[in-house]
Amino acid sequence: MPIAKLLIANRGEIAIRIARTAADLGIETVAVYAEDDAQSLHTRHADEAVSLEAVGVPAYLDIAKVVEIAKTAGCDAVHPGYGFLSEIADFASACETAGITYVGPTPDALRRFGDKALARALAEECEVPLLPGISHALALEEAHAFFDSLGGDGAVMLKAIAGGGGRGMRPVTDKAELDEAFERATSEAAAAFGSGDLYVEELLPLARHVEVQVLGDGTGDAIHFWDRECSLQRQRQKLVEIAPAFALADETRSAIHEAAVKLARQINYRGLGTIEFLVDAREGAGERFVFMEANARLQVEHTVTEEVTGYDLVALQLAVAGGATLADQGLTQDGVPQPRGASIQVRVNLETMARDGSSRPGGGVLSAYEPPSGPGIRVDGFGYAGYATSIHYDSLLAKLIVNGPDLAAALRKTRRALAEFKIEGARSNAEFLGALLKQAPFETGEIHTRYVEEHIETLLDEEGDRARYFAPEREVQMAGTRVDPDDPLAVLNLKGGGAPAVSPAAAAAPVIEGPPGTVGVEAPLQGMIISIAVAEGDTVQRNQPVAVMEALKMEHVVLSEVAGVVREVALEVGDTIFEGTPVAFVEPQDVEGEYETGEEIDLDSIRPDVAEVEHFRSLTRDEARIDATAKRHNAGKRTARQNILDLCDDGSFFEYGPLVTATRFPSDTHEELEERIIRTAADAMVMGVGRVNGAIVGEDNARCVAMSYDYTVLAGTQGGKNHQKQDRMFGVALQAKLPVVLYTEGGGGRTHGGPRAGGGPNATSVGGLSTRTWRELGKLSGLVPIVGVNSGYCFAGNVVLLGACDVIIATKDSSIGIGGPAVIEGGGLGAYAPSEVGPVEIQQPNGVIDILVEDEEEATAVAKHYLSFFQGRANTWEANDQRILRHIVPENRRAVYNIRTVIETLGDVDSMLELRPKFGLSMVTAFIRVEGRPLGVVANNSNSPTGGAVDAEGADKAARFMQLCDAFDIPILSLVDTPGNMVGPEAEKTALIRHCGRLYVAGANLTVPYFVCVLRKSYGLGALAMATGSFDETFFSISWPTGEFAGMGLEGSVKLGRRAELAAIENIQERKARYDKYVADAYAWSRALNAATVNEVDDVIDPATTRSWLVMGLNSAPPVVPRDGKKHKWIDTW
Repeated sequence: MPIAKLLIANRGEIAIRIARTAADLGIETVAVYAEDDAQSLHTRHADEAVSLEAVGVPAYLDIAKVVEIAKTAGCDAVHPGYGFLSEIADFASACETAGITYVGPTPDALRRFGDKALARALAEECEVPLLPGISHALALEEAHAFFDSLGGDGAVMLKAIAGGGGRGMRPVTDKAELDEAFERATSEAAAAFGSGDLYVEELLPLARHVEVQVLGDGTGDAIHFWDRECSLQRQRQKLVEIAPAFALADETRSAIHEAAVKLARQINYRGLGTIEFLVDAREGAGERFVFMEANARLQVEHTVTEEVTGYDLVALQLAVAGGATLADQGLTQDGVPQPRGASIQVRVNLETMARDGSSRPGGGVLSAYEPPSGPGIRVDGFGYAGYATSIHYDSLLAKLIVNGPDLAAALRKTRRALAEFKIEGARSNAEFLGALLKQAPFETGEIHTRYVEEHIETLLDEEGDRARYFAPEREVQMAGTRVDPDDPLAVLNLKGGGAPAVSPAAAAAPVIEGPPGTVGVEAPLQGMIISIAVAEGDTVQRNQPVAVMEALKMEHVVLSEVAGVVREVALEVGDTIFEGTPVAFVEPQDVEGEYETGEEIDLDSIRPDVAEVEHFRSLTRDEARIDATAKRHNAGKRTARQNILDLCDDGSFFEYGPLVTATRFPSDTHEELEERIIRTAADAMVMGVGRVNGAIVGEDNARCVAMSYDYTVLAGTQGGKNHQKQDRMFGVALQAKLPVVLYTEGGGGRTHGGPRAGGGPNATSVGGLSTRTWRELGKLSGLVPIVGVNSGYCFAGNVVLLGACDVIIATKDSSIGIGGPAVIEGGGLGAYAPSEVGPVEIQQPNGVIDILVEDEEEATAVAKHYLSFFQGRANTWEANDQRILRHIVPENRRAVYNIRTVIETLGDVDSMLELRPKFGLSMVTAFIRVEGRPLGVVANNSNSPTGGAVDAEGADKAARFMQLCDAFDIPILSLVDTPGNMVGPEAEKTALIRHCGRLYVAGANLTVPYFVCVLRKSYGLGALAMATGSFDETFFSISWPTGEFAGMGLEGSVKLGRRAELAAIENIQERKARYDKYVADAYAWSRALNAATVNEVDDVIDPATTRSWLVMGLNSAPPVVPRDGKKHKWIDTW
């Protein structure tokens, strides 16, 4: 039955839009309005206007009141518009119960489409493509579990089940932000739709928003009216809508249309509706599309569909509500014409855009409202000169709809129309919309829903189109050109030659004139007056509070900038005003003094909030954890904090995350929180930033990250917060390029159990395989020094961190193993005590442990010593007596000597630190200082089982040490005394060929100064390996007088070279005599003095002058150029 009288349950432009069509159809209309919205223009377009007898948005959401007014006014139908009650099934039911036709879908359809989770379920039923998600109201724990299920690169979108229009939506790309996003989306959804229920789906990182307009008549018949492109959005709310969608393949468009109509027909949909889809905009995605949501109402952007199809959608909607079927109206899918040209709608909002992508709502009294006009231009708005806008409602003021024969023509016309749109008295986004239309790549279709947020900076910097109207002369002429005062480089971007710029027009504040001779005390921002502190006749001093305002949940004091007498208080408590509105008027007079609060601050007083924090911080310290600390000391150990405080310079350590606990619940009492902090202090990870060796290398070079597992907390095991903290600290080290010292004692991954252990009923991980702590430490390799220190047991996850360090310092009671006893026994590999898994008797000779020490005190001292070599030159130093060097290498060429004494003597007093002394015995690797400068030393050890020949272990040891020095620009000294590379079948069993090859590759790619000093044997390939592959490639190559030079072992050389000659001597005694003569001759010729005469070395020197050569070399080397990144991508852990 046709509608006779229609109540429009909405406001603003959509209420006017509905009233116009109703009037054209001869339908009487009744408007409703909130008491603070009585001046809204929609009240003049309806035949009647009735007050809702309430204020703000709640007035328009009062179902009972709206139905009551409809019945009283004799309306037989209600149109909800969009927003407010348009998708509330209870409102449709209330209308039907009252015998009033609801212009829209049935209550059941509203529930199925309005409940976004049910809509997803419907799409699944219809086999319409969907993103992975959870199609019901979910708890936070389910959101976490779903996020984890997407893997390391996953991201989700939280959405309000009952909502639309971008409200109650939050994208989450970092799981750490999920809790906050869930809370904010819930709150926003509850405020906007009366329900805070959310659902979740995978976030498509780059997508276009394409939607289809459908119309159904409730009989199962439904058709579409083509599609719209709605990708240009801010904060998930649309700014620009275009019909039809452009740059869309025909097959994709047809599939989207088919899916939309299928959904509508599946539920016998009645009325207008919009089915929204996301089209994957990533390169190579092939226009994959998925269902997003369905909006069971008239859409804001229905206008562009009307313009390209020629249909009045509101008229069709009213006809269906009146009982007409599609057939009755002669509507068939084939009868819907192809879109005519292109139509663009831009939403003109009273808002300004900020550089962070957010929008700031504005308002004021409109002093001018002059919409554009001309062929193909339509404006649906509700502004007029003198209209005082309200902050209680949406910022949308008008919709500008423009048609053109094609998209390019429509874009040009829209920009022109925006430049004609004169709005004064309040700021709008018209200029921003013009910039967006000017800059967005419509021609290529490369737009997506995040385009505005990704290009916000350039959009805001885009020069707007020239205004095509006269504006009041209220602009201030600038001296020169206006630039961004916050940008120090803005002036450098000026090109010159243009007309002088002027400041942009400011929004006009409501004009309130005070008594003659008074000065207005103006509101500093938009907000509500919550208290007034003065009355007429009061005397006020300069800067005395006059009132208090509330804006965005913050209180702001309004101060009088002049002293005098209050002559008028212009406002009352509860008034909501705009920035610049006078709160009171003061007549300036001489009033003695300036206002003071009279409040005195005791600088020694500790506020309760500070005291509370300090109390909980104190619970993390050793003094508060009495039992745990005593147990540690009784075992002969130090606590984690004792080690770190010993490591760092006094007063320099600042701890990160001391209050973190292994688990935390909102329901925890004060006492329970205290217990948690004491029992799981810092979740077993004490960490922070401090200085190490500041007195030696200077404070600027002493910065360091210090970290320690705390064995007194859950045996130093790794839990969720523990991992988060380490990731955070490794990130700080990466960002600031800080060395890391890590104490690793602990049992590896933590097991969970018990009702409050943190796992909860909803698991978020099975294997913890998204944990990235080890990766984050690995990223530091080669960028900063990483020092691992262990005392006691270190297994599993803890030991993998230790193994990734550049150096491992371990105490004698250490037991280090990839798996602990439980894992070993669980694998069927036998039962072992923790101390039997990987004791130092195994891990030092095999090369795992670089430096073995007695206890934690010595370990910390050694860590400081090691780190100092990477921190620059020492401030002070003392040289050893170099004369002893003349007597260390014996004149008897077969006698052994102590190479370590040579290294110690060359270095500054007490500076030598040897690495891996029990592994690779053929080679000694150590750091020393020479006049305070760090120097790496690689030396053959003739007093070893190989006699100094380079074996597999020695080659590995030396090659890795060279790589370590080169990565951190530490010069290298090579002390050569080698008969060559090790030979023989037993040596070959160790893969000697490959291991020795490492030395040549490592040496050939060194960039640091490399010094060679030959002490005795310098034979063949082994000597070349010790000299980076060639003596000519070193900074200098010198020899002591005891040096011997040969291409191979001299005895073997004689045997091979004189074989035929010796074989011709039949008498063995004579042959032996001749052989001995040739060997003696070879040794005589191999002397260093002879090598110097043929330029094979740079000089033969007095051993006592070796250090002088080193000083020369270090002084001559070019200064190290600071780097932003790494020199080597990583340092081998072996």
